[in-house]
Amino acid sequence: MKLLLTVVLLLCASTAWAFPKDSCGEQTCLDCHTLSKEEAAYLLDKQADKVLNIEPSELQALWVVEIEKKGKRYPVYIDFSKNFVMRGEILRLKDGENLTRDRIASLNRIDVDAIPLADALLLGKASASKKIIVFTDPQCSYCKKLHAEMKKVVTLDPDIAFYIKMLPLNIHPEAYMIAKSIVCNRSLAMLEESFTNRPVPPPVCRADAVDQTIAFARKNGINSTPTVVFPDGRPFSGYRDAATLLRLAGSKVKLPQQEDAAE
Repeated sequence: MKLLLTVVLLLCASTAWAFPKDSCGEQTCLDCHTLSKEEAAYLLDKQADKVLNIEPSELQALWVVEIEKKGKRYPVYIDFSKNFVMRGEILRLKDGENLTRDRIASLNRIDVDAIPLADALLLGKASASKKIIVFTDPQCSYCKKLHAEMKKVVTLDPDIAFYIKMLPLNIHPEAYMIAKSIVCNRSLAMLEESFTNRPVPPPVCRADAVDQTIAFARKNGINSTPTVVFPDGRPFSGYRDAATLLRLAGSKVKLPQQEDAAE
């Protein structure tokens, strides 16, 4: 990664280094370099089933090429010499924002209107205009951490509400029945008890909604918990702190600086 970044900087650190005077002169990199979808498809060959879009990366001398492979969409990076392709994450140093992860989420948006919420647990006010859907396993340690941050968010910004869907994973053998019991009782308290390893009584109903959530998750590529789906459909997997949740939700509320951590 460091070597590639060094090469990129050398390729286009300045117009004087990037191009000789008898070619592009004082023009920018993009004045002299182009990449079509057809050319990108040829260069990537079997690495991509389809090239969706190409645009300049925020990192100089790289194109970000959005591709589809086996139904999943994600970006790869091709340098202006067309000799190198890079897979991996690009982080912006000034704020730690993961540009690659943000783009993957944008490319794989979920239709939030297609997510049933009748069985979801509500954290926050039903009147909130920003509805964030969270897929949670009741025995997942990172779900527990995220849950604590979600409680901070709804306190700071009452216009945000979380709708929590039970998605038990096979790696937690007891999670399936616990999830059904939580859904039967529509109990946020039972979820929080499970997070603290307290016993949860057996389900008192069929709770078919849990099985429907599992099927929905498989169909839409949600295979880990927690997964957070923001109002615009962008899905993010894994733990996020309150500051990041607020930012991704488009909230104008910010935590005090000492608590504000980069994603």
